[in-house]
Amino acid sequence: MTVQPSSSFKSDTLAIIMGGGAGSRLFPLTKERSKPAVPLGGKYRLVDIPISNCLNSGLRGIYILTQFNSASLHSHINESYKFDNFTPSFVEILAAQQTPEGARWYQGTADAVRQNLRYFLEHPCKYFIILSGDQLYRMDYRDMLRQHVESGADLTIGTIPVERRAAPGFGIMVTDSERRIREFVEKPKDPAVLESLRIPPALLGAIGHPEGEELYQASMGIYIFNREALVSSLDNDLVDFGKNIIPAAIQNRKVMAHIFQGYWEDIGTIRSFFDANLEMADIQPKFSFYVPGAPVYSQPLCLPASVIEGATLHRAMISDGCILRNVTIERCVLGIRSLVGDGSTLRNVVMMGADLYESTRDPRPDGVPHIGVGKNCAIEGAIIDKNARIGDNVVITPKPANESADGDGYYIRDGIVVVPKNSVIPAGARI
Repeated sequence: MTVQPSSSFKSDTLAIIMGGGAGSRLFPLTKERSKPAVPLGGKYRLVDIPISNCLNSGLRGIYILTQFNSASLHSHINESYKFDNFTPSFVEILAAQQTPEGARWYQGTADAVRQNLRYFLEHPCKYFIILSGDQLYRMDYRDMLRQHVESGADLTIGTIPVERRAAPGFGIMVTDSERRIREFVEKPKDPAVLESLRIPPALLGAIGHPEGEELYQASMGIYIFNREALVSSLDNDLVDFGKNIIPAAIQNRKVMAHIFQGYWEDIGTIRSFFDANLEMADIQPKFSFYVPGAPVYSQPLCLPASVIEGATLHRAMISDGCILRNVTIERCVLGIRSLVGDGSTLRNVVMMGADLYESTRDPRPDGVPHIGVGKNCAIEGAIIDKNARIGDNVVITPKPANESADGDGYYIRDGIVVVPKNSVIPAGARI
């Protein structure tokens, strides 16, 4: 078989990014936005990750399928990804809509692609790569495309080795010596079934792991379909790729696994979001934005440099436009326009910042603090969403990892205090 050079994948491959459903496990961050629109790393959004991976892989045709709480996501895409009129490139949104063929919302990932298939087939593409909009990883899709073509696969699925404790949360693959997928089990719970799904010792050695290690091939939710394979696989009423389409395809098509060895995190819960963000402030983060030649793209901002005066900083990621005076910041990620009052201490905090600067002359109801964190606060183990107002002398302390509760102006999820977007915590409050 003649394998195409990497440069030809640009015109032969169309990328489809799933815009996410209700994102209930990430509530309250998804209270007013979809999962892919959730801020990440101070100045980015989750959806910037797969889009940047596509652009850095030379893929210039990208559709994003949206449905739930999508206004902020649409705004971000439209303001961030613009190409000149002389470049055959695009990042376009396809929102759920009523058509002569149907008037229902997307019922699942496969149904979302099926409802928009006519738009995809207008492009003379040989391959379609389907991606999630809420995962954190860095990947050159050309490696996966090259393997897909070389193996003669109808469908290639991105997989990642996971430990036994994580396996019940994923679709698990079993492959032969050529990495052809022979079995797929969605979220296996039975210990006996799990034992039968382990990666065999020979394959462990081939991918650089000790042969005695107990690992499983988990689906990353990344799929490459040939054109004909995608059309025929969706010629039915099946609604989900993982639960329906993939098991059926394994029975009658050549389905291969592409084993990814890098960092990958499914940002599906408050805890995973919190940990993934704080790890970015570590000395050697698992995911780094500082990779030469492979930037993470986002909305360009005209913001001043941050002002830091008399502050104590330790392992902090600080975005543009912040003002920090006489504060202590330890292992925190501060988003754009973050304002922290004198004498305050933040430890293990993800602060998303603000959408605007507030004038001291702007009218506010009595007792309502300014946007940002007030003076002499002590906040630890928290996520502070955009435009939140936290008054002076507020104390937020860490909670047990299993604690969940709803409070006045805040929520506790996975032991993390979340102050939602636009919420108010009055002066002197203790959480």
